[in-house]
Amino acid sequence: MQHTGNDSNGFMRYKKIIKGKFVSRPNRFIARVEIEGREEMVHVKNTGRCRELLIPGVTVYLEESDNPNRKTKYDLVTVEKLREGKPPLMINMDSQAANDIAEEWLKNSGLFAEDAVIRREVTYGASRFDFCVDEGEKRSFLEVKGVTLETDGIAAFPDAPTERGVKHINELVECAEKGYGAYILFVIQMKEMKMLVPNDGTHKAFGDALRKASQAGVKILAVDCSVTPDSVTAENFVQVELNL
Repeated sequence: MQHTGNDSNGFMRYKKIIKGKFVSRPNRFIARVEIEGREEMVHVKNTGRCRELLIPGVTVYLEESDNPNRKTKYDLVTVEKLREGKPPLMINMDSQAANDIAEEWLKNSGLFAEDAVIRREVTYGASRFDFCVDEGEKRSFLEVKGVTLETDGIAAFPDAPTERGVKHINELVECAEKGYGAYILFVIQMKEMKMLVPNDGTHKAFGDALRKASQAGVKILAVDCSVTPDSVTAENFVQVELNL
């Protein structure tokens, strides 16, 4: 994995970005992309379906790897989603970016004390959470979900059934019941979203688990991102609507 730069504002920058045109996606991990007239096999940094994004002919942005031993020279990280009557919507679809963005954003979010100790990938019991936050005697656990699916300004999660996502939610409910702080943070990897909703049409069990978690005291938050070809910046809270 090529390291990217970030700073304390939830900002992440890619090192070297190349523009291309999406051709096809033979499997979840690989795409064919046209770059300056030649076709390259590139790594897709998102194993989700992303069918509404990866349409033949759309503009994509690739990060060039500096590892000479890799099978693929590029990672597909950002796509321009075509919209009727509007400019394309820039969407970062790098699933590894969401946690990096969240880590930097959390430090200045106001959710936790300034001197809070934030750790990643922390095991608690049989669970492993994206973040553990200690504020003196108070401990909180937080899970991050990256969001790339939108329809008419409404972001939705998930874009495919996710039993793992349901498991994470139920584990956070257990934490809340034991007196720990419990959070789910949806990092919406785009701008212009009016709200975020659970995608009940794709996986109702996830939406049901989210609604149950909210009633049990799990805090459910969403934040949007300003996206350019070579950067992603977490910015504003977005309304979460669980019962549309």
